[in-house]
Amino acid sequence: MPLFDQHLHSWHSFDCEEAPEQSVRAAIEQGLAGMTFTDHFDTHPTEWPLCRYDYDLLQEAIAALRDKYGDQLFIGHGIEICYQPERMDFILDYLNSHTFDVVLLSVHWFGGRALHVRDHWAGLSPRTGTEAYLRTVLEAAEFAGTFVRDGQRMFDILGHLDLVKRYTQRFFGEADITPFSGLIDEILSASLAADLIPEINASTWRQGLDEPSPADWVVQRYAAMGGRCMSIGSDAHSAEHIGAGLREAATLLLENGIPAIAIFRNRQRELLPLP
Repeated sequence: MPLFDQHLHSWHSFDCEEAPEQSVRAAIEQGLAGMTFTDHFDTHPTEWPLCRYDYDLLQEAIAALRDKYGDQLFIGHGIEICYQPERMDFILDYLNSHTFDVVLLSVHWFGGRALHVRDHWAGLSPRTGTEAYLRTVLEAAEFAGTFVRDGQRMFDILGHLDLVKRYTQRFFGEADITPFSGLIDEILSASLAADLIPEINASTWRQGLDEPSPADWVVQRYAAMGGRCMSIGSDAHSAEHIGAGLREAATLLLENGIPAIAIFRNRQRELLPLP
């Protein structure tokens, strides 16, 4: 089964020090059919000065890697957009002025709080924080739906829709999303309306949880609502994690009613049927 890792990072992300070529070599060793660099584009005022996303440098690096390794696998140029309501005009202008293979939309901030910063959870319980985060994910998915015209999307993939559980587990020892199944359904419905493909993010398997993001029951709900494909990604920040969990993610999709993996090249979606 050809597998594509559509969520991974390089030293063009603020939180990664891996050379792109090392990741490409790792992908080849893993037998991947394709990989797409989706480095962080972080525009929150506190993070923008640290953002390393340089389109021209990354494009140059990927072009060189395609020349060297392109006969062995597909190497894509993507971007991971951090949803920031106050910065969306700037973000949309940036996306419109550059070309990509895929655009991920992810939520790392909610209500002025950074999901990954422990101090930003002051005054929140795991339950209230989870609900606030998921409502922001719903807002992001609905926002994406306002930019679908005649089949043209501004965003292609919704990244790790319940990422919050990684941090409630880390900070509080709790990671139960099931009380918010109704809110999850709203996110999935908004994603379908926006033609926004949810991702199975395998990183939570490596970070203390026994399920990916999202879990199998969410995949079942998506299939029941008419979803026919999802994306898969390792969210690797080092070469050793390239492709990690992708086979398990593909199996999870097939076992829970999703018959195909969505891959993107030049913003065009292709479906890879699962065997």
